[in-house]
Amino acid sequence: MGENIGKITQVLGPVVDVEFEQGNLPTIYTALLISNPAISEDDDNLVVEVAQHLGDNVVRTIAMDVTDGLTRGQQVKDTGKPIMMPVGEAGLGRVLNVVGRPVDGLGPVSQEKLLPIHREAPKFT
Repeated sequence: MGENIGKITQVLGPVVDVEFEQGNLPTIYTALLISNPAISEDDDNLVVEVAQHLGDNVVRTIAMDVTDGLTRGQQVKDTGKPIMMPVGEAGLGRVLNVVGRPVDGLGPVSQEKLLPIHREAPKFT
C-alpha cells in the first residue's frame, strides 16, 4: 500500500474536512499534511489533526496554522501518526510551536526522540 492521499472537501476557518478513499480513513488524532502557500513555499507546511469521522469517507480536522488559501480538491497526505513533539535535551531552552517545529530562529531541533502530544501525563514521581 502506498501513500494515503485525501482531498479537501470544505474549509471553515480552522476546520478542514478531508475525503479519503473507502477503507483508508485515518484514525482520530492522526496528523495530516497540506501544502499551504499562504504560510510559506515549503511543501507539507500545514499540519491538521483528525478530530472526527463524519461518514461518507470524510474526516473533520482542526488546523494548527492558518487555512487562508486552501482550496477544495487540494491534496492532503496522511502521516499515519499523531502530532509528535521532540522531547529530552534537544528541546531545552528552545521555543517550539504546537507541532514541534522551532520558532526561535536557532535552527532545527533534533527529531531523535519524539512523543505524541496526546498521551497520558507522566507520573508525578
